[in-house]
Amino acid sequence: MRRAGTRVAVALLLLVVLVGCGHRQTTRPHQASTANPPTAAHNGRYLQDRDSTPSAVPDVSKIPEPVPKSEPRSQYGNKSPYNVLGETYRVLPNCADYVERGLASWYGNKFNGYTTSNFEKYDMYAYSAASKVLPLPCYVRVTNLQTGRSAIVRVNDRGPFVANRIIDLSYVAAIKLGVWPQGTAMVEVRGIDAEHPQRGAEPQRSATVPVSPPKSQKPELYLQVGAYADAGNAEHAAAKVRAARIGEVRVVSASVEGKTVHRVRLGPLRDADEADRLTPKLRELGLGEPRVAVQ
Repeated sequence: MRRAGTRVAVALLLLVVLVGCGHRQTTRPHQASTANPPTAAHNGRYLQDRDSTPSAVPDVSKIPEPVPKSEPRSQYGNKSPYNVLGETYRVLPNCADYVERGLASWYGNKFNGYTTSNFEKYDMYAYSAASKVLPLPCYVRVTNLQTGRSAIVRVNDRGPFVANRIIDLSYVAAIKLGVWPQGTAMVEVRGIDAEHPQRGAEPQRSATVPVSPPKSQKPELYLQVGAYADAGNAEHAAAKVRAARIGEVRVVSASVEGKTVHRVRLGPLRDADEADRLTPKLRELGLGEPRVAVQ
């Protein structure tokens, strides 16, 4: 469960940014136990200083995944643009065409029972998730690219507001997908069209039995320094990263909507920890904000 340790500061920012006024929670939700909902936190909000998991792991096969359905856009949590910790985010108009690959994290006990960004209660025993850009609520299918496991989750919260993460999963979803207990995993997040939910709800492969991708298709983790229309600019950026001697650099060219884009990438990387360690070093080169890319 690797994520930012600044939830209190983020909570205060989101009180103003995402809700405008009133009382809400933080970037996500969690609790201490469904039998003992939170009352007063040591830091003014939470009962726990650090996140944790229940002592007993639930049987996720007995917990049903949500059935995608059309829902009205929430009154809260959809302000766009909004700013958190110096970063500006824009909420997408819908999630029907959303497809992104990156790193997933998860959250548990500490936030269970607290209010989510759209004023619901976080339930770590339900299939839910937090996103920085998807509209609230919406449904997505998350697939672990390393195992083939997949699950449908309902996005009802904002976050994770930490570099190199694209989605924060509930405890149960993390167990189902194999993101727990290691903390992170390379995933694909695919939006589900509320008007035609079955199109995105169908798994690309069996979600019941983990399927290991062929070795030739093993996903690889990179930090993308930038994407350039001009090949010369891409090579200039790559040369700057090579001079820093922080890892292997490559320029990958691809056609996007009929135009050639040259992506400068650092890697492949061993894991999320290496991506987190190298991100500030790339920032220091003045080439913009790097982001995780899964190939």
